[in-house]
Amino acid sequence: MTIETFAVGRLACNCTIIGDDAGKTAIVVDGGDGVDEVMERLDARGLRATLLIHTHAHFDHIGDVGRLRDRTDAKALLHPGDLPLYRALPLQAKWAGMDRAPRVVDLDGDLLDGDRIQLGAARIDVHHTPGHTPGSLCFAVRDAEGAAVLLTGDTLFAGSIGRWDLGGTSMEDIVASIHAKLMDYPDATAVIPGHGNFTTIGTERNSNPYLK
Repeated sequence: MTIETFAVGRLACNCTIIGDDAGKTAIVVDGGDGVDEVMERLDARGLRATLLIHTHAHFDHIGDVGRLRDRTDAKALLHPGDLPLYRALPLQAKWAGMDRAPRVVDLDGDLLDGDRIQLGAARIDVHHTPGHTPGSLCFAVRDAEGAAVLLTGDTLFAGSIGRWDLGGTSMEDIVASIHAKLMDYPDATAVIPGHGNFTTIGTERNSNPYLK
């Protein structure tokens, strides 16, 4: 298993490619604002994307998923709690001052709390972590030995947490989600947030002011 993360789009969203080098397949996380770069990275590794999964439905994480799906023929999945937000992409684009509204497409299925996705010898555990948005998800990517890397979207950042004032959620929601779903992971567990620097669960447990 290989994990490659890189910033895409106008808001520097951290997109992650999880690759099964033996089977030459991949899962793309939050690749909806970086289609051309995602394709370049997949092609460089000789990987074919089979799933496009999303931590939540803000435009910088999912906006151009229709075009990425067209390029990869992969299935696009999202938590159903964020479907209204996804369908409101034109309104999101207006708020963000974008010249062109992203295309809204029919997605291929739901991601739910407790789901498990297999990719070769690796697996991805799905955690529903409402707070930044009603349908926010975090993904625990486990290798063959069981060690995990957490992809936390805009739920948990290095030294901070995601905004909770964008509609339908509260600070209490996001903090409760983090404690319930993420804080049981070992201190050494790497955290790849939706934007910015990587961190670890131990660092956030010990120093994140929102988690005291």
